[in-house]
Amino acid sequence: MRHPRTLVNRFALGATGLALLAAGGLCVVTGTAPARRLPSWWPGVPDGVLLDPDRLDRLRGEGWWLPAAVALTAVFTCWFLARFRSGPGRPLPLAAPGATLRAGALAEALTRRAAAVPGVARGRARIVARSRRRLEVRLRVWLAPGTAPDEVLPALCAVAAEAEESAAPYTVHTRLRLSATSHRTPHVR
Repeated sequence: MRHPRTLVNRFALGATGLALLAAGGLCVVTGTAPARRLPSWWPGVPDGVLLDPDRLDRLRGEGWWLPAAVALTAVFTCWFLARFRSGPGRPLPLAAPGATLRAGALAEALTRRAAAVPGVARGRARIVARSRRRLEVRLRVWLAPGTAPDEVLPALCAVAAEAEESAAPYTVHTRLRLSATSHRTPHVR
């Protein structure tokens, strides 16, 4: 589950990016100099010219200008839209005929199994399909106060081995990150 703050941050970043992309595209296509529209209190605009209109006209006269501007806009748009890609993704085919596995379901099962290990306060798993035959499992575990990493590491390795067995035709690369939870008393102000 995503945190609401993450969603708000992504939405704000996306809205700002789209506004800047639209404003830049409008300036490039129409040839209007933005300096003419800036308020009088705007600092650092020499002689009211932010972009030299003659230079922009010369660039538009070049044969490479329009394809380069369109290609750059397309690349940034694809990159921007890829930032918002979420959802279950495509199911991963398994060795048994007709059997598939959702990466989210495997991640949820790993999270529950890791959190059930004695000495683990909480855990989080993420599955990333790197290629058609390779999965990357990122398992992050927060240890309970007073728990040494060597006490839980064998059990967590067994959980990772179960994940590798359940994703049979895939080569699974597991990254395990251990963190300690704070055991001090929170301050009240």
